[in-house]
Amino acid sequence: MGVLLHLLSGVALLVWGTNIVKVGILRVYGANLRHVLSASVANRFSAFAAGLGVTGLVQSSNATAVIVSSFVSQGLIAVAPALAIMLGANVGTAMMVQVFSLDLSWLSPLLIFIGVIAHLSWKGSRPGHVGRVLIGLGLITLALELISNATRPVVEAAGVKVLFASLTGDTALDMLVGAFLTVLSYSSLAVVLFCGALASAGVVSIPVALALVLGANLGSGISAFLTTSGNNQPGKRVTLGNLLSRLLGCVVALPLLDDAQTLLRAVDADPQRLIVNFHLLFNVVLAVALIGLTAPLARLCETILPGRNTGESQVTPRHLDPAALSTPTLALANAAREVLRIGDRVEQMLDNMLRVLRTNDAKLAAATCRIDDEIDDLYTAIKLYLTRISVEALDERDGRRWTEIISLNINLEHAADIIERILIDARDKKIAHNLVFSEAGMQEITEMHARLIGNLRLGLSVFLNGDLKSARQLMMEKATFRELERKYSHTHLRRVATQTIESIDTSSLHLDVISDLKRLNSLFCATAYPVLEEAGALDRSRMRDEDGRDTEQARPLAAAGAANGAPAQPLAPRVRPE
Repeated sequence: MGVLLHLLSGVALLVWGTNIVKVGILRVYGANLRHVLSASVANRFSAFAAGLGVTGLVQSSNATAVIVSSFVSQGLIAVAPALAIMLGANVGTAMMVQVFSLDLSWLSPLLIFIGVIAHLSWKGSRPGHVGRVLIGLGLITLALELISNATRPVVEAAGVKVLFASLTGDTALDMLVGAFLTVLSYSSLAVVLFCGALASAGVVSIPVALALVLGANLGSGISAFLTTSGNNQPGKRVTLGNLLSRLLGCVVALPLLDDAQTLLRAVDADPQRLIVNFHLLFNVVLAVALIGLTAPLARLCETILPGRNTGESQVTPRHLDPAALSTPTLALANAAREVLRIGDRVEQMLDNMLRVLRTNDAKLAAATCRIDDEIDDLYTAIKLYLTRISVEALDERDGRRWTEIISLNINLEHAADIIERILIDARDKKIAHNLVFSEAGMQEITEMHARLIGNLRLGLSVFLNGDLKSARQLMMEKATFRELERKYSHTHLRRVATQTIESIDTSSLHLDVISDLKRLNSLFCATAYPVLEEAGALDRSRMRDEDGRDTEQARPLAAAGAANGAPAQPLAPRVRPE
């Protein structure tokens, strides 16, 4: 039992070390790596070279698959060159297996020692991330030594021999076992090195180890496809094509394992070297065979996964220029312009929503819900664009702007979801039963809607210009809107109490709508907080006036105005006594 635990801990340490290296490299060179991939699609050979180089750094073809799939999802790269990048990524992983299969045990303590010092001395900076990479490399070499030591007594265990003997009967089954282990560990590099250690120790025969290596390649394709399953159809086509190419290679290579073994023994008869050489040979041959067939493979993937491309949406990104990523200030300006476009689409949804509530237009409700899908596409594109900006390249001011843009992006997408839910509720509770709001109730919703549109526009203006006066006005509007929601909830309940038929029939929907309008207003007013905080005008739930005195965010509505149902107007802030 102790031997098995040592073996499993070695494999776990190998996977963890690989993950540390991947994260460290992405933090140091993240934006540059993404730029290399996005700019390398001039031809299939440059795309192949880019995939090989980037994966050689991050030591994970799955990480490369995620980046490339996101590019295709945004329409920045076509599927065919993306498949060429993935062929290079697979060869890059195989080359890293070659490096780590060497005897590097002497290097482990040195790398860990230097890495820990660098990481703790410059934590959060570029040298600190380089130290993280060194720690990961040291852990990988240490894990390989642990695995090698742990497998020696395994050979003498009768039960383990019986267990692995069950893998000698069917190479196809052995391949599936290797695929399962790779999906479980999320690292083909770890599984291939583990197979080499098992073969070197005599725990498994060479043919079984070769079949397990084929399974590791297949499992890597499955892992990448599962990781990107949440992407749109074009994004999933990349990892599907990668999976199909690996599956094809495994099917072709499976009956040729004996010939491959004979060929590789002539190069190096050492079992461990033979296994890692087979892994490299498989990926190189597969890349050479398919590099000219990426276009037909892309068409096959499009047939299997039909669906619209990002570019077929009525609203597609206009300002997210990948070339601007090397200049963070320009890239942030591009992202801000794109977020403002989402604001325009949200305003269109709000206008349509009011028409639907007035006229029970089911077709307009369905069309407006489709706008939410377009907003989701823009939201995802902006989010991915922002994550491609190197964090290390941002100064304090740009860092704050990055946060403001991503926050508004999230808030507007959430607002679109709320509007969509209002329309769905209206369809199910009102349009389906041909109900109408009372005249007074519809007037209340119309007034809140008009204020909401005004606050949306004011909020976008504050986001764009950072005007302190407008930010103060926006916060007062937020308090005024809250009072409006309370007032109109009470007046609606009074109509229900007086047996107004329309109010009784639509009571649940009416209360939900005005509550959701208040939530929408809070999302739109959130752009004021960063401006007020930076100006020192925000003190918990209060703003400070121009002289530094605390003032309430806004007065409640005047009692007389509330009683008469007069339109609410923002009132001057009330100064607290000193």
